[in-house]
Amino acid sequence: MHAQQKIKSLLDQLNTVIVGKESQVQDCVACLLAGGHLLIEDVPGVGKTTLAHALATTFGLRFSRVQFTADLMPSDLTGVSVYERGKESFIFHQGPVFTQVLLADEINRASPKTQSALLEAMEERQVSVEGETRSLPHPFFVIATQNPHDQLGTFALPESQLDRFLMRISLGYPDRHAERMLLAGSDRRDMLDHLLPQLSLAELEQLQKLVLAVHASDALLNYVQDLITATRSGRWFLQGLSPRAGIALMRAAKAQALISGRDYVAPDDVQAILPQTVAHRLIPVGDAGRGAVEQVRAMVEAIPLP
Repeated sequence: MHAQQKIKSLLDQLNTVIVGKESQVQDCVACLLAGGHLLIEDVPGVGKTTLAHALATTFGLRFSRVQFTADLMPSDLTGVSVYERGKESFIFHQGPVFTQVLLADEINRASPKTQSALLEAMEERQVSVEGETRSLPHPFFVIATQNPHDQLGTFALPESQLDRFLMRISLGYPDRHAERMLLAGSDRRDMLDHLLPQLSLAELEQLQKLVLAVHASDALLNYVQDLITATRSGRWFLQGLSPRAGIALMRAAKAQALISGRDYVAPDDVQAILPQTVAHRLIPVGDAGRGAVEQVRAMVEAIPLP
């Protein structure tokens, strides 16, 4: 298998469905190749759910979709044991979380109790139901969508949950050319039915191993440490990045390098994925009037390159 051809076929197919969003699509592919969970945050109607469906299908993974609502119970996700008279015992019926890709639609509409059930699944790749621990399939990804916090009926995700997402991306409105293609073209939902898997499970595992094998030099690791230290200085953010976030950042940078056709990480790779990988874990200091993403970019400008 030629890795670059496989990655190109993934990107090409996704870009036929999600038009004019090449950089965001590349981020999504990097996130899944790095083995991480993905959060897509945006206003309704810009293609979040369509993108999540397209990713699951293109990666050749089994998926189930759950619409999160305020009354969704943890057992609606994990499953329940039901007494079957014929067998004279309780039989466990798996919930939708037992899949390779869980599309968690509008995740911030669910109550904190249900969100915490998903937290265990994301971190431990297992769920505890009625005192018993059950492993989830491999691979297991959560692709979650959420609406901005200022919309009615949303519960902000706690920091611990946000930290489990490797990346948070935003699609934004399409540009004029892309929107014309959407207006004149066929329905995106119909296009999903014609997508073909571009990877087998073995090929996905092989690509994920290639990501881990990407080399990071001492100079590059020093640069990443400088960035992490800067987030902890108190100048830019209220709290800095955790060691887990630093490890996640390196995985994402390695995936970015592989997509770019290199077997080593360059500073460009780190900068390309830094806002998407760390901004959702950070709260900007004071009233600079900047969001976390802009603050991350301002911080990067201030850190010298290796």
